[in-house]
Amino acid sequence: MSTTAAQADPARPAALPAEGTGPGSLAADLRVAIGRSARRIRAEKSDLDLSDTQISVLFLLDRDGPSTPGGLADHERVQPPTMTRVVNCLADRGLVARSDHPSDGRQVLVAITDAGRREIRETRRRRDAWLADRLAEMTDTERTVLAQASTLLRRIAAS
Repeated sequence: MSTTAAQADPARPAALPAEGTGPGSLAADLRVAIGRSARRIRAEKSDLDLSDTQISVLFLLDRDGPSTPGGLADHERVQPPTMTRVVNCLADRGLVARSDHPSDGRQVLVAITDAGRREIRETRRRRDAWLADRLAEMTDTERTVLAQASTLLRRIAAS
């Protein structure tokens, strides 16, 4: 199997699919491109050595407010013991705080702390800066195409 120039140099844009290419081929191309982009963006985070799941839990708690470890486990699609370890690590670092559940004495609530909010603000800042630098390297036309694609990708994600 030979490698194309686009495969050899990931910074070089790949050619668009040939006209008449079906949705299946486009789906595969988009899945790979979105996956690689998401992994690259996730690599940008603050100086704390947090896992993707730990960062995701902080983002979730910031957006949705306090949650039980079980609710967090369901959202992250991990087993409850795994989420317990994640919450313990975040609590040990002062990024989340646990409190008694107001109506169920068997449960605890996990909430983000001010330190956790600072952590996600820094992570967002680094991710936005990295992506803005990549976008600055593109032409106006390429940025316009990406703006249109962003709208379409949000629509796909919402369905």
